[in-house]
Amino acid sequence: MSRVFMKGCEAIAEAAVRAGCRFFAGYPITPQNEIPEYFARRMPEVSGTFVQGESEVASISMVYGAASAGTRAMTSSSSPGIALKSEGISYCAAARIPMVYSNISRGGPGVGSIQPAQMDYLQATKASGNGGFEMMVFAPASVQEAVDMTYKAFDYADRDRNPVLILADGVIGTMMEPVVLPEMKTEEEINEIKNGKKVWSCTGHKLDYKNRAWIEPGHWLTSDMQRANEEAEKLYESWKADVMVEEYETEDAEVVITAYGISARIAKSAVNILRKEGIKVGLIRPITLHPFPYDSFDKLDYKKVKAVLDVEMSIPAQFVQDVEIAVKDRCPIHTCLCSGGNIMSRESIIEAVRKIYS
Repeated sequence: MSRVFMKGCEAIAEAAVRAGCRFFAGYPITPQNEIPEYFARRMPEVSGTFVQGESEVASISMVYGAASAGTRAMTSSSSPGIALKSEGISYCAAARIPMVYSNISRGGPGVGSIQPAQMDYLQATKASGNGGFEMMVFAPASVQEAVDMTYKAFDYADRDRNPVLILADGVIGTMMEPVVLPEMKTEEEINEIKNGKKVWSCTGHKLDYKNRAWIEPGHWLTSDMQRANEEAEKLYESWKADVMVEEYETEDAEVVITAYGISARIAKSAVNILRKEGIKVGLIRPITLHPFPYDSFDKLDYKKVKAVLDVEMSIPAQFVQDVEIAVKDRCPIHTCLCSGGNIMSRESIIEAVRKIYS
């Protein structure tokens, strides 16, 4: 397959189309505008449907409807726009509707800045909506990973009948890199996927009550809700087998940097520089933020590891909360942070590691 030069947002949209996504509804917000713009051009070419909703709330509701009918559907937004969609995302989780969405995150809280940030970690992994539901959350560190993760996300969503999130900071969304695009699913494959959902999808046939793809307000019995939550808990536990992580130069590391997304990519280059200076430093990069790769921290030799350095573009730190759970007080945890649209610098990471050694 040939390589093409693409912007992150456009590559995400193309990967979704190739995965069989045939419905997209969204609303403009920087820095993810290229996603709906690309879908607006691309969907007519594959007999798909693009809708620019009148709001974020309308857009996620349209995705709920399209996905309920068995169509692979997607939406996207950035930070405050995702917050507005949180109710609809929760409804999808409650009704067991498979859908994919991407958050090309910016600074916050509130409207915040339009520059890149990593301040939506807690929203993405802990509270994407009411009711305590969980989702698989992927964090690409390159445009190629954004493509690969988006393509696979639709399979995970269908497998689990659950929303899946691609959490990409504004750097990944707006930068351009060469990528190898996945194969386009054929119309036969797309129809087969949709037909496989008939047991639960709303397509004008008799449905099994227990498998229905919608919820009538107030029609949950207490016993039904508890049973649904128990089934969801089993689903979330099964995701431990899907953990993805990069462990880089950790075997003899005395300082272990941990970061995700663009911060991890910058941190990896810092590791290479420090290694040349004889400083034994490594990197743990969660690729799935949820489920989190706790086992990677258990494998560290804490007789050697002096400290773990949490690197993230968020003040106060958010990612560090899962790092603290993973480290279990077995060594000190330091932070290297920036925020408000400032992009993490390699020099800041190198300086933070040197301070630990001094």
